[in-house]
Amino acid sequence: MSRDRLSSSLVLVLLLLLAAKGRVACQDGRLGLERAVELARRNYPVILAKRAAEGAAAAGADAARASLLPRVELDWQQTRGTRNNIFGQFFPQSAIPPISGPVIGEPSFGESAWGSGGGLIVTWEPFDFGQRQAERALAGRVVAEAQASLALTEMEAALGAADAFLRAAAAAEVVRAAEANVARMETFALTVQTLVSNELRPGADGSRVEVELATARNRLIEARERAELALVTLASSIGLAGEAVRIDVAELAADQAGGSPSEGEAARSQVHPLLLLRQSSAAISLARQELLEKSFRPRFQWQTALFARGTGARIDGRILGTRGLFPDTPNWATGLLISFAPTDLFRWRAARREEERLRAAEEARVAAARQSLQADEARARALHTSAEAYRSLAPRQLSAARETELRVRKR
Repeated sequence: MSRDRLSSSLVLVLLLLLAAKGRVACQDGRLGLERAVELARRNYPVILAKRAAEGAAAAGADAARASLLPRVELDWQQTRGTRNNIFGQFFPQSAIPPISGPVIGEPSFGESAWGSGGGLIVTWEPFDFGQRQAERALAGRVVAEAQASLALTEMEAALGAADAFLRAAAAAEVVRAAEANVARMETFALTVQTLVSNELRPGADGSRVEVELATARNRLIEARERAELALVTLASSIGLAGEAVRIDVAELAADQAGGSPSEGEAARSQVHPLLLLRQSSAAISLARQELLEKSFRPRFQWQTALFARGTGARIDGRILGTRGLFPDTPNWATGLLISFAPTDLFRWRAARREEERLRAAEEARVAAARQSLQADEARARALHTSAEAYRSLAPRQLSAARETELRVRKR
């Protein structure tokens, strides 16, 4: 069998495989197409990572919803230290602990007293000009993007497993064809050698047929190698890398009529996960822009505190032993805190311009994805039409080949 005829046989096998509907189960320990796709969806490591990312995004959305609740904080501290104090002021910092009370006598570094304090403070923003609602909307868009990314990864894994299965099945059929070709060449070589031995054909014919037989055997070795590599790729695509798998292609060669989906069916079909992912990314950019628009606002915080302090250092200079181990002077306070930073206007304007550019880029990616998918659909329809034409001719070619084989054997 020549290389061109071998390639034609491979094309016919692939067309027969694509004509099947994929209703192949796992029989006698062999892996069917449907089972391969199921294993890919369940075991592929990238899918597991995407599912974890989706769970993290959902947890982030829950955290955004929890921002509506007031913030409650409890504090307690126990100290032992000196009571020395001085007049004056300095900027707030973290290295020097604050101290309260007037200057008393001469500073003493050796005297110390107990101190304690504890309290509860409740902080709540009664209104925020829609900022928290925008944060929750952004968290929802992030969840939608994670879900779209998971759907795209699942589809890619399923398509990869199906493609690997069909390639493995095609490689197995090529091995069968190569084996048949070797058997035919061996019979032909035996016939030619017999004729050469009886001096009915020249010796050059015998040498030529030996070369063709060696070539056929080499092609069989190559076909078996490709079949083994295809099985390795299939095992990796279904999350079973390194394990030996066997495939069942009994039902793939069934002659089943396939139809090309109409334009209406394509329009009613589910939107492609890649387009959903790009649209989700654009929605995230829009949500970030909306959140940024609501961020340059004053902040209103209602705070209520209940606290108590205790100290063993008295104002007359005495230090009372264990006094101060527990808070014994309670206080409470409530009030409205309004904060606004007008100098953030410059940073806010720059961030807004940046987000507008990012949103334009995401919208361009959406348009590019839509055009790419439309082109892929057009190519798929053209290939499907050609495949249907080849499939309709395959039974005639197979029947003619069988009839030719039968006549040759009779002759």
